[in-house]
Amino acid sequence: MPDAYSPQYVEAAWYPWWESQGFFKPEYGRQRVSERNPKGLFMMCIPPPNVTGSLHLGHALTNAIQDALTRWHRMRGETTLWNPGCDHAGIATQVVVEKKLWRERGQTRHDLGREAFVREIWKWKNEKGDRIYHQLKKLGSSMDWDRACFTMDPKLSCAVQEAFVRLHEEGVIYRSKRLVNWSCTLHSAISDIEVDKKELPGRTLLPVPGYKDKVEFGVLVSFAYKLEDSDEEVVVATTRVETMLGDTAVAVHPQDPRYQHLHGKRVLHPFTGRRMPIVCDDFVDMGFGTGAVKITPAHDHNDYEVGQRHGLDCITIIDDSGSLINVPPPFLGMKRFEARGAVLEALKQKGLFKEVKDNPMVVPVCSRSKDVVEPLLKPQWYVRCEGLARGAADAVRRGDLRILPPFHCKTWFQWMDNIRDWCISRQLWWGHRIPAYFITVDDPSVPPGEDTDGRYWVSGRSEEEAKDKAAKAFGVTPDKISLRQDDDVLDTWFSSGLFPFSIFGWPNASEDLQVFYPGTLLETGHDILFFWVARMVMLGLKLTGKLPFREVYLHAVVRDAHGRKMSKSLGNVIDPLDVISGITLEGLHAQLLESNLEPAEVERARQGQKSDYPAGIPECGTDALRFALCAYTSQGRDINLDVNRILGYRHFCNKLWNATKFAVRALGPGFQPLPGPEPGGAESLIDRWILSRLSLAVELSDAGFRAYDFPAVTTAVYNFWLYELCDVYLECLKPVFAEGDAAAVTAARCTLYTCLDAGLRLLSPFMPFVSEELFQRLPRRGPHAPPSICVTPYPSTEQFCWRDWGLEGTVEFSLGIVRAVRSLRADYNLTRTRADCFLQCPDSGAADAASRCSPYIRSLSSSGRVRVLGPGEAPPAGCAVAVASDKCTVHLLLTGLIDAEKEISKLAGKQGELQKQIERLWERMETPDYGTKVPPKVQEADAAKLQQSRTELQKVMEAVETFQRMI
Repeated sequence: MPDAYSPQYVEAAWYPWWESQGFFKPEYGRQRVSERNPKGLFMMCIPPPNVTGSLHLGHALTNAIQDALTRWHRMRGETTLWNPGCDHAGIATQVVVEKKLWRERGQTRHDLGREAFVREIWKWKNEKGDRIYHQLKKLGSSMDWDRACFTMDPKLSCAVQEAFVRLHEEGVIYRSKRLVNWSCTLHSAISDIEVDKKELPGRTLLPVPGYKDKVEFGVLVSFAYKLEDSDEEVVVATTRVETMLGDTAVAVHPQDPRYQHLHGKRVLHPFTGRRMPIVCDDFVDMGFGTGAVKITPAHDHNDYEVGQRHGLDCITIIDDSGSLINVPPPFLGMKRFEARGAVLEALKQKGLFKEVKDNPMVVPVCSRSKDVVEPLLKPQWYVRCEGLARGAADAVRRGDLRILPPFHCKTWFQWMDNIRDWCISRQLWWGHRIPAYFITVDDPSVPPGEDTDGRYWVSGRSEEEAKDKAAKAFGVTPDKISLRQDDDVLDTWFSSGLFPFSIFGWPNASEDLQVFYPGTLLETGHDILFFWVARMVMLGLKLTGKLPFREVYLHAVVRDAHGRKMSKSLGNVIDPLDVISGITLEGLHAQLLESNLEPAEVERARQGQKSDYPAGIPECGTDALRFALCAYTSQGRDINLDVNRILGYRHFCNKLWNATKFAVRALGPGFQPLPGPEPGGAESLIDRWILSRLSLAVELSDAGFRAYDFPAVTTAVYNFWLYELCDVYLECLKPVFAEGDAAAVTAARCTLYTCLDAGLRLLSPFMPFVSEELFQRLPRRGPHAPPSICVTPYPSTEQFCWRDWGLEGTVEFSLGIVRAVRSLRADYNLTRTRADCFLQCPDSGAADAASRCSPYIRSLSSSGRVRVLGPGEAPPAGCAVAVASDKCTVHLLLTGLIDAEKEISKLAGKQGELQKQIERLWERMETPDYGTKVPPKVQEADAAKLQQSRTELQKVMEAVETFQRMI
């Protein structure tokens, strides 16, 4: 074995071997997956990452947790499948390829045409699209890669088409014209999850694609509308003054006394002459602005609802590209934000402008294009969600579907009980083209249809099927029917919602579909509980009649060490591969230059990186990263990830390495372990103690995995290895192997092997690489032992059940003595000197226990002689004293080891400093207004400092007394 642990060395070759041996396949160890396994079955599908994506810490956390669970179930002997896959990511992928096309050829997708452009995307996908899979393998993810699925694969595309057609035939999917989130840059509707809400404190200039100068946001413009046939005016306030060109009403609260006399009256539009009613609506906030609100139904979600309630006209004034339409000159054709200034100036010229003031607001920004989202009225396809959501909510209420942590159920019910219909149309070229066709009937008795009339739309698995359905619907022959397929594609969340069963070939029957659907568990981040999890449940219940999984475990969000959200502009976004392999500060800076940040943001991010990682990020390795992420995952709390903690777990890996090196030498080349881990009967006190601690670690690990309490498991395994096996047991074995009799050595070797073998298996789900490396260096219990640790049985509480030996008290008693001796040696700077130790016990039981443990006390505390004083026997003069417990007092002999007079002189200065510090704190705390003017947290800190100083002073005075007795 190399002298020290190296992540690069350990993690180099195991993954290809695991994969080649088929360990990750559910067929491993059996003829067929349908073969009954009495130990059970575990199936989980990955939340499919975007094909354009690269790993971030959210992926790393998801995969660390999912792989730990998968490996645990596999080691328990269950038929186990973790199914990989990748999402086609409609908008993200199209944007990437469009940018590439423009950069390399100076062409747009429109220059190529739809078919050629889609071919370009497939070409890019085949060249670059499996990068995320390579990164997942780097994380050790034990997926069955032969079952990997892409959401645009023929098998999954068939499922998407079938789902749409079935739901459309049942009326669950329908056509309607409504407001959508529109990206003028992408020329497409986008989903809510693709809208970033940018909070502004007040007036702010933001960059907007397609505009040379930054655009002003965060201001409230007030202007007046004149009443019809009157000089009276109504002042309204808006953050988007350009949309007043599409106003069709003014709304006031029905109880607002300022506007009671205006109910039912009209105002005149200053640029169009449009007569606009003043309507009463409870949605108006009387305390905001003037209490009168302009209503633009075609460009604001709230205004649209008001327009529907009051039958107002919806006048679209902004087209798909963000230019003004249906408005009078000179505004016609202007870009929407250029029109903002023009409208403001025109209002001033007409004497209608009142004021502009700062206004904190939230600006919706498209996460893909960085464009400001524009609400536009568009005919789109929708899923009728009320009935679907009711079934999903009831499944949780009945307990058929379990959501963990349970507090997420409240969010689940809020969404399900108040759900809106789901817009599934996207105006893209990349994705599943909607299998719906607009019907034109060549028959004078059938009038032409409108786009929003659902009777003129038909869906089909093929154009021929759609034509036959249309002919039947209109009572004509198929030759009278002309069809035009909708150009739009489906929202990627639609295909992702089918993922748990589409990956197994639904709607066609298959062995995998029969065996692995429904799945066991869905594990993902809580931020997509609605966007993905809810839709899988709704579509699974509707299309298969079954829940897609029985449990949902939602992990927290990863933040930086300071608790801030990961943001490129802050410079705190960490690439997991940089943590695994290490990166210099200069390397981190170079990554910023490849991003799309503004120069000012790049500089801010550079400073953030310099502050957090002044020496770059050290090489930590995959195992340390995975272990840290799982150790941090406390249910219900976000994760503040500190790279130094990850580095600490890399040092832990080195401890494992050195412990195994010691063990391999101690076992010797001819050692053959017993067939099972059961003790042989010749074990010493410390042997039996470490086996009892191993049993506790097994019990805690089993309970932690069952409860999804990953920190409980990592803590149990970490404590066993570090504080019990390495710090105590291995130290106690050194004198046994050096001078023990043959029976004691044999028992110690068997116990040591059992601890290493079981300890590595406990660790394997979290640290697969180092545990495999060390496991392969140990001898096997028999010729038919499994070839890899990842298919070796996980330690069970039935097999490791040695906690009732009653040893904890005796050994913990001796460890308390060891801690007291170590503390005294540190206090008197005797870390390199072995001082004799005398133990004074008040009763014979404690004295007997101390005598039995004295060899271990001597070994662990690195002291000289260890002697238990007899009844009434006094310790020698010149001893330092420490109370180990109420059963033992430790006396450490200092005579001959320390210059007492020199130490007293040193302590006198320290004593004076402490006394002054206590006096200053006491004077501060005794001032008359201290209790009222000083914040409570500061008072608590002062009290803690005072107590700490008094404790230190007491220690100094005791040390002085000890040294004085030596003179």
